Amino acid sequence: MPKSTGIKNFNIAVFISGTGSNFINLIEHSLKKDSKYKIKLVISNNLNAKGLKYAKKYKIKKKIINYKDIINSEKNILNELDKNNIQIVCLAGFMKILTANFIKKFKGKIINIHPSLLPKYKGLNTHQRVLDNNENYSGCTVHYVNSKLDAGKIILQKKVKIFKNDTSEKLSKRILKHEHLLYPIALKKVISSL
Repeated sequence: MPKSTGIKNFNIAVFISGTGSNFINLIEHSLKKDSKYKIKLVISNNLNAKGLKYAKKYKIKKKIINYKDIINSEKNILNELDKNNIQIVCLAGFMKILTANFIKKFKGKIINIHPSLLPKYKGLNTHQRVLDNNENYSGCTVHYVNSKLDAGKIILQKKVKIFKNDTSEKLSKRILKHEHLLYPIALKKVISSL
């Protein structure tokens, strides 16, 4: 594979379930002149995911996967990834857990963004849990995906100060801004390591 020629060398798939703010953020970064990747595919388990409108706007192929049968669902996803020559998968608010078998097939090439300073506060409702525990800091983490929830090797983290009047919503909004800064940098780091 050619290194750093200014050509978009890497084909990326983004998996989403909701609003897709990290998805649109990665799209915008992919359109920059010095970008080394192109988003070729978006996969969602949610037919009504708001983020799918960006796929339409930017003419990115989209695939809705019905997750009723996880084995078949993942088989379908792997077929799509193969058909579109996808080299890296970015999870961006994807609310399904990938099986160990799926992860093995894409080992070291699936990354996720999580709204806490991992290994603290894995899973859901992170902001409220952070506030309930009177933490001074929270943040966000981009990490490799392994078979344990939010437990893969950390690529990059950003620490965010918690203020006295913070609510879960306020903290979430502030951390999301940092997610948008961190994810493209982490993706670049992953690409340069491949």
